[in-house]
Amino acid sequence: MKMKFKFLGGADMVGRMGMTMEGDGMTVLVEYGLSPTKPPEFPLPAPHIDYAFLTHAHLDHCGMIPQVCGRNRCDLFTTPLSAEIAELMMYDTLKIAKAENYVQPYTSGDIERTMKAVVPMTYNDEISINHVDVKMLDAGHIPGAAMFEFQKDVTTIYSGDIHTEAQRLVGGAKPHDCTNLFIEGTYGGRLHPSRKDTERDFIAKIEEVIDRGGTVLIPCFAVGRTQEIMLLLRNLGYEMWVDGMGRSVTRLFLDYPEYIKDVKHLKAARRKFNEVRSGNSRDAAKKGDIIVTTGGMLDGGPVLGYLNYLKDDPKSAILLVGYQAEDTNGRLLMEEGCVKIDGEVHKVQCELQKYDFSAHADHKQIVDFIKACDPENVIMMHSETRDLFLPDLQDYNVILPETGKEFELEV
Repeated sequence: MKMKFKFLGGADMVGRMGMTMEGDGMTVLVEYGLSPTKPPEFPLPAPHIDYAFLTHAHLDHCGMIPQVCGRNRCDLFTTPLSAEIAELMMYDTLKIAKAENYVQPYTSGDIERTMKAVVPMTYNDEISINHVDVKMLDAGHIPGAAMFEFQKDVTTIYSGDIHTEAQRLVGGAKPHDCTNLFIEGTYGGRLHPSRKDTERDFIAKIEEVIDRGGTVLIPCFAVGRTQEIMLLLRNLGYEMWVDGMGRSVTRLFLDYPEYIKDVKHLKAARRKFNEVRSGNSRDAAKKGDIIVTTGGMLDGGPVLGYLNYLKDDPKSAILLVGYQAEDTNGRLLMEEGCVKIDGEVHKVQCELQKYDFSAHADHKQIVDFIKACDPENVIMMHSETRDLFLPDLQDYNVILPETGKEFELEV
């Protein structure tokens, strides 16, 4: 059977993912996210959808789901953990839109209807929609992240975001034989340094900063990165604080231990960190040794208060552990040594270092994963450097889809 595929976003860029599959009398949506720029950027409008699938709860994959599921009242297949985290992200999107006077892409009622539409699945579960069998597979990346295997005449796998190497928080994705492989290429042309070396250098820098009397500020994404860093630092004997949405996400992770590689370690890490719950505890955190806080790109959340407090202290350090998108405070800090706080640009005097703790597979890991899946067709997405994969994939029919343009595949 032939199906028509169309990317509504995220084909040749990292962000605002969304793809439709149309055929056999149904239209399926796989992911529907937004890019958290200022103002946010949205994917193309979705047609009427019969079934929706969500790989994981990062905003660029889940952020626009309520606009579809809240209005089409279609089933949403995802892990229960991804559903709960996505709900947090969706309400936060509305909160930011109201605060910044951005367009509100949906209502709280749409979010409520979306959550009622969730059909929970977990790894290796199978369902059938219109004679197409769908199986959920583990994607690594973050807890609850999934790949979807669609089986009709042939096997089609949609990867979402994946990491093939184990992290402290989750294990890695495993390859599966298929005919069509939709795969992310976020790190096209780039290789990760050794994670062991990165962790060693990161901890050495923390010890150096604290020894000289400074405070270490670690801005983190709430979903995945905060917990990965907490796990890494859990055995250090310092006064450590965690602030922002990452606290709520950690509690949700612990509610779903089946998605965590070592839940005992995560519980232990949580006990080692003091949680910021009030203005007084935030003041106490500023005088501590290590602060792990949202937001990861320095654009909002508690991090701005800590930045303002520490920015003039050359003994302190800001350690970036995540991607810094264009037009964000994090990118401004990296390129110009400045940050914008309450509309004013401030020079930052404390030390700045960046470390690669990516939860995405790098170029070689993606190529190795593709070869192990041995597909006929490789559809590269979620990448600004997709063409860099072409020399390594000459044995496959590589498709580089364009946003808004339909293409057909046998499924």
